[in-house]
Amino acid sequence: MADFVNPLLVQSTLPFQLPPFAEISDEHYAPALEAGMREQLAEIATLLADPAPASFLNTLIPLERSGRTLLRALVAFGTKTSNDSNPAIQAIDETFAPLLAAHRDAITLNPELYARIAAVHEKRDELGLDAESRRLVERYHIEFTLAGAGLSDDDKAALRDYNQRLSSLTTQFEKNLLADTNDLAVWVEEVSELDGLTAGEVSAAAAAAQERGLTSGYLLTLVLPTSQPALAALTNRAVRERVLTASRERGIRGGPHDNHELVLEITRLRAERARLLGFATHAASVTADETAKTPEAVAAMLERLAPAARRNARAEQATLQAHVDDAGESFELRAWDWAFYAEKVRLANFDIDTAAMREYFELERVLRDGVFYAATLLYGITFVERPDLVGWHAEARVFEVSNDDGTPLGLYIADLYTRDSKRGGAWMSSLVSQSHLLQTPAIVTNSMNVPKPGAGEPTLLSFDEVNTLFHEFGHALHGLFAQVTYPKFAGTNVHRDFVEFPSQVNEMWMLWPEVLANYATHYQTGEPLPRQIIDSLDASTTFNEGFATSEYLAAALLDQAWHRIDADAEVSDVAAFEASALAEVGLDNPVVPTRYSSTYFAHTFAGGYDAGYYSYIWSEVLDADAVAWFTENGGLTRANGDRFRHRLLGVGGSRDPLQAYRDFAGRDADIQPLLDRRGLN
Repeated sequence: MADFVNPLLVQSTLPFQLPPFAEISDEHYAPALEAGMREQLAEIATLLADPAPASFLNTLIPLERSGRTLLRALVAFGTKTSNDSNPAIQAIDETFAPLLAAHRDAITLNPELYARIAAVHEKRDELGLDAESRRLVERYHIEFTLAGAGLSDDDKAALRDYNQRLSSLTTQFEKNLLADTNDLAVWVEEVSELDGLTAGEVSAAAAAAQERGLTSGYLLTLVLPTSQPALAALTNRAVRERVLTASRERGIRGGPHDNHELVLEITRLRAERARLLGFATHAASVTADETAKTPEAVAAMLERLAPAARRNARAEQATLQAHVDDAGESFELRAWDWAFYAEKVRLANFDIDTAAMREYFELERVLRDGVFYAATLLYGITFVERPDLVGWHAEARVFEVSNDDGTPLGLYIADLYTRDSKRGGAWMSSLVSQSHLLQTPAIVTNSMNVPKPGAGEPTLLSFDEVNTLFHEFGHALHGLFAQVTYPKFAGTNVHRDFVEFPSQVNEMWMLWPEVLANYATHYQTGEPLPRQIIDSLDASTTFNEGFATSEYLAAALLDQAWHRIDADAEVSDVAAFEASALAEVGLDNPVVPTRYSSTYFAHTFAGGYDAGYYSYIWSEVLDADAVAWFTENGGLTRANGDRFRHRLLGVGGSRDPLQAYRDFAGRDADIQPLLDRRGLN
C-alpha cells in the first residue's frame, strides 16, 4: 500500500514533470530507491533476454530508457540531501550510498551487457547511425571499459567492494563537513565586534544566532572555501583571526566529525582501485576520459602557471605589508589580514569600496534585471515566476522559462539562502534532463548560500556573490538549452574538465555595460552604479590575482597530489602530506592558504571533482578565449547568443567538446587571453 501512494513511483503530472515536493515525505525515499533499483535491473534482464543479435535498437535504446523510476527518486533525494538535509535523510543517504554503488556495478560490470555493447561498437561503421547515435555507442563502450567491465570475475568482486566502500566514505565525509561547519560558526557577543560589516550582514548574523536558539549575540556562519567573506570588512583583527581559524579547523579537531582518517582511506582505496583497473594512479584513471587525457598534461599546465602566480602573490603581500606599516601598525601580515588590507589597497589605488558596492546589488534586481535580463538579450528567453509550483523548500522559487516565440523551454528553480541543513558552496543540478527520446523538457536548479537578513531587510549581495550567481546560471543555461535525443548527453553531461566552461563564459555579462546599467542601482535611491566605479573595475582586473590564482592552484595541485600517489604509497599524516605537496610547487605561503585544505575539500572528497579540481582553470582557457571571441564579434547580440546556444550549449555531450568549441569559435582556443586576464604573462 505504501508503494501505491508513493509519489516518487509514478511520473509527475505537474508542469514539465516537476517532482511533487509538497507530497513527498522523508519516508517515501527509501522504498522508491529500492523499487527503482529493482525495476532497472528487471529492465536490463529483459534487454539481455532478447534472443536477437545485439543491435543499436535492442541494446542501446533500452539501456537509455532504463531506470526512469530510480532517476526520479534519486534526483528528488539528492536535492533534499544537498539543500535541506536532516538526521533521517542522512541516515537514508548512509544506508543507500553503498547499495546504489552496488546497483551501478551490477549494470556496468555485467559481462553479457558489455558483450552486447561491444558487439554493436565493433560494427558501428556498418549501421548507418547518425552522429549522435554513433557517439552514444562509443561513449557507452568507453565508459563500461574504463569502469572495469572487461575485468575477471575475481577482480570485479574486488572492484565492487572498492566502489561500495568509497561511496560510504565520501558520504560520511560530506556529513562530517556539514556538521563541523555548523559547529564552528563564530559567535560574538557585542555588535561592536562586527564593526565594518554592513547593516544587512549584521542583521543576517543576528538572525543566524536566533535560528540556532541563541538568546543573544551574533553568529558568523562559514562558507565552504578557506577565505570567509567577512574577513574583507571586519575591523577587529582578533575576530578576523577567530573566523579564519574556525574555517581552517573544519575536520581536524578529532571527535566524530574529524575527516583525517577518511582522507587517508579514500585516497588509498582510490589508488588501489585505479591499479585494479590498469592505471598507475587514480588521477590517470580520471583524466583518461577527460579532455586533458593524462595527469602529466594537467601538471604541465598548472605548474606552468604556478611560478608567475607565486611571484605575483609575493609582490601583493609586500604591498599589503607596506600599507599595514604606513598605517602605523606593528604586526606582520597574516592570512586573516589579507582580504581586509587588500580592500584598503583597492580603495587607495582604484577608489573601489567593495562593501559600499553591496548597496547596488540587491538580490531581486540582480536576479531579474541582471541574470535574467542578460539571458533575454542574448537568447530571447523569458522568465515568469510560478508561485503555484512548490519546490523542496519554502525558499526555493520556481520560474517557467519560454523561448522568444512563446514556446515552453523548461523550469528554473533558485534556492539562494544559506541554512544549517544545506551543504556549503554553490551549484547547479538537473531535476529533469531534456531528451527527445524520452520526450522530457529540462528542469534545472541553482543553489547558493547567501546569508539571509532579518525580516524586512534587503538582501544585498557582495561582488563575489553576484559573480557566483551569474556563474551558476551559466550551468543552468547549459541544462535548459539541451537539444539532444539521448538523456546521456543532455546539458551538463559533458567531460568534467569542460563542464565549467559555459558557466565561466556567462560571468562576462555581469559587468557588460548594458546589463550592469539595468540592475546595478542603489537599493534605496535608484541611482546607477557610478561610472567611476565601473571604470575602476575595468582598470583593476588583475588586482589581487596573484592571491586568487595561487590559492586556487594550491587546491588544484593538492587534489592532484593526493590522487597521483600509487597504491603502495604509505601516507599517514594528512597535514604533513599537504604541507609537502604545496612546498613542492612553491605554494606553501602561510599568508596565502590553499582555497581548500584536505579535511574540508568537498569537491575532491565528496563532490565528484576528485583528480578533477584542475577543471576550473582548464576550462578557463576556453572561457577567456570565448570572451575574446564575443568581444571581437559584437558582444551581447542575439546572433552571437544563438550561435553559442545552438553550436555549443545545445549539443551537450553529443559531440566532442573541443570540436564543438571549434564549431562555435571557428578555431582552437588560445591560452593567451587567460594569461592576460590573470596577469600571468
